[in-house]
Amino acid sequence: MARDAPQIDAYGDGGFRLSTGRHEGSLLIVRDEARPWPVRTMGELSPDHFAEIIAAGRGEVEFVLLGAGINNALPPRAVREALQRAGIGLEFMDTPAACRLYNILTAEGRKLAAALIAV
Repeated sequence: MARDAPQIDAYGDGGFRLSTGRHEGSLLIVRDEARPWPVRTMGELSPDHFAEIIAAGRGEVEFVLLGAGINNALPPRAVREALQRAGIGLEFMDTPAACRLYNILTAEGRKLAAALIAV
């Protein structure tokens, strides 16, 4: 069952173009709502950056799709452990791949959050 999630039409130049409009900087999509996310690099990630996702819980979010920027990188251990304790999965890849996968998975009706570092 498809949801009313915003689709990612383009990325680059430091932001994203969604079906709902242009967003500058990094982006967090939770409960099908896109909002600015104050993360510029994987190195600055902390569990606090995922507080809204963790608060939503497994009933609302099966997993987080993390766009790591231009190159894939392992998220900090504290982030991985916080999501694991909350019972929320984590998939991470470079931001371009994450954008493509996000569109496919939301079209399938999957319950996910997207945390995308701008490229």
